[in-house]
Amino acid sequence: MQQRKLGPFQVSAVSLGCMNFAHAYGTPPPEEDAARLLLKALDLGVTMFDTAALYGFGVSESIMGRVLKAHRSRFTLASKGGMAGVAFPDGVKRVIDGRPEAIRRNCEDSLKRLQTEVIDLYYLHRWDKKVPIEESVGALADLVREGKVRTLGLSEVSAETILRAHAVHPIVAVQTEYSLWSREAEIAVISTCREIGAAFVAFSPVARAFLSGKLTDVAGLEATDIRRTMPRFAPDNYAANLKLLDGYRGLAQEAGCSMAQLAIAWLLHKGEHIIPIPGTKDPDHLAEDVAAANVALSADLIARAEALIHNRGVAGSRYNAQAQSEVDTEQFQPA
Repeated sequence: MQQRKLGPFQVSAVSLGCMNFAHAYGTPPPEEDAARLLLKALDLGVTMFDTAALYGFGVSESIMGRVLKAHRSRFTLASKGGMAGVAFPDGVKRVIDGRPEAIRRNCEDSLKRLQTEVIDLYYLHRWDKKVPIEESVGALADLVREGKVRTLGLSEVSAETILRAHAVHPIVAVQTEYSLWSREAEIAVISTCREIGAAFVAFSPVARAFLSGKLTDVAGLEATDIRRTMPRFAPDNYAANLKLLDGYRGLAQEAGCSMAQLAIAWLLHKGEHIIPIPGTKDPDHLAEDVAAANVALSADLIARAEALIHNRGVAGSRYNAQAQSEVDTEQFQPA
């Protein structure tokens, strides 16, 4: 597989997001299925695995530690802190906490679960707006100096915040949702990453399965599926959005690839510093996603895809009001 630069590392152009098999998309698969998925990814040439303390409240990291420990030299390991599960009397809840002591605790817990001495790329999962970004990044920089992590990244932040953080310690990667139907990163973040020499890591590159063409009825989503909280997956909005796929399906056929592969190939053509990290529970979908690295697209087809699916034509916002308040990304102004 082609490789892309991420700080001092060379990683597979299509890498793997490791949330799906532990968190957010309904009932997780059995651990043995997750293990097979991880090992298949290695066999397919995936060389970056992306996880977080939040995913399954540590489950994703624990599975990865058990399965991948013996193969640690074969891949770049990315994880995230600053947002994790915290035990309360009524159960474990997600908490955003960017204080230095919380970041340190998150990192040390992750190292134990991942069964590794160092995390190659460590992100601030969310900017805790109660804590200056400089203070949180300063704590992350201490982890670098102590040898617990090698490089730093940020997730779901604006261009302004990236530059403030980068002034404290080099930021080598920024991770944000990016796909044909989530284009906010094009406002400023992608270009800012290019300017400072950081990779842009695109999560949900297949639009949380929308662009695969396989999710045709959101009524079947489990009650615990995160998409039930997202306005564009509300039944009326989703029914309107499905109409976009008729033309998109034709573009995939013209390109000689699947609809999911077109979504990932589009990202790869948008910039050499862009690294998609699709996630899946299905080994066949994994193989399909990875093969997108071999799909060539003409400039004309790219332009037609962008004209067909874009923010202005999608019904429903990316996040609900609560989730939107927790991120720092730029938003398009209403038309």
